[in-house]
Amino acid sequence: MDVTHPTNDEQTRLWNGHAGRAWVRSQALLDRMFKPFEDLLVEAAYEASGGRVLDVGCGTGSTTLAIARLLGAKGRCTGIDISHPMIVAARARAERESTPASFIVANAQNHAFEPASFDLVISRFGVMFFDDPVRAFENLRRAARDDAELRFVAWRSAAENPFMTTAERVAAPLLPGLPPRRPGAPGQFAFSDERRVHHILEASGWDAIDIRAIHAVCTLPEKELVAYLSQLGPVGMILQETEDPLRTQVIQAVRAAFQPYVQGAEVRFTAACWLVRARASSAWKAVAGT
Repeated sequence: MDVTHPTNDEQTRLWNGHAGRAWVRSQALLDRMFKPFEDLLVEAAYEASGGRVLDVGCGTGSTTLAIARLLGAKGRCTGIDISHPMIVAARARAERESTPASFIVANAQNHAFEPASFDLVISRFGVMFFDDPVRAFENLRRAARDDAELRFVAWRSAAENPFMTTAERVAAPLLPGLPPRRPGAPGQFAFSDERRVHHILEASGWDAIDIRAIHAVCTLPEKELVAYLSQLGPVGMILQETEDPLRTQVIQAVRAAFQPYVQGAEVRFTAACWLVRARASSAWKAVAGT
């Protein structure tokens, strides 16, 4: 069943506004860019014991649908995201291809999941946006059966991912209103500190925690680079409301800065991420009284 539960926090407003609509417009581009990480999570579903999978921060549903296709009639995959426009897109994709995935519009931090209803919890860049990550992972722990596996991919630091910060670095002198990133705040690089990630999981009912640094080469067509930089991320957000000639000036400056990543008809960059694995602790469940 598809379920919708409205929420009203800052991240919900963000992802139901320009950011969410931009991701829907860029769906195919982003799915191609992040395909290496989707493959890692589909592998996790293949290896997992049990066929009930939850995809946290599922966006437009690429990973959810890939796992649902893998499971077929042997299981089910549910995607949850706070973005209504992205879930609408995900449901439409599922209907077009007749894939039996289900989707929930809600905040995984406080959504009332059925207890012990999942064998595997996964996420592709969807868990860094909680305003209370310990509470969020506690809620996911309640949704997981004892010894269920958690596996997710999160970005390492901004310094290790220069492709992801090029637009901001170049546009900052031209866009005084560009908000600075706040270390540790909900957002792309909120999980950059390995020790913090370990503490969050340990405090929220997960054990056997394994955090590994991984690198993946990501690609996008060069012809789509301007669309990418002018719609996505903090710079893309501001450019949605910036008029010419400033908008054109920013786009030209940022596009020039991306030239080192261009190889013929393709843009290539290395993404520096964490691959995180953990197990749902039955001992914590007993202590927590849930």
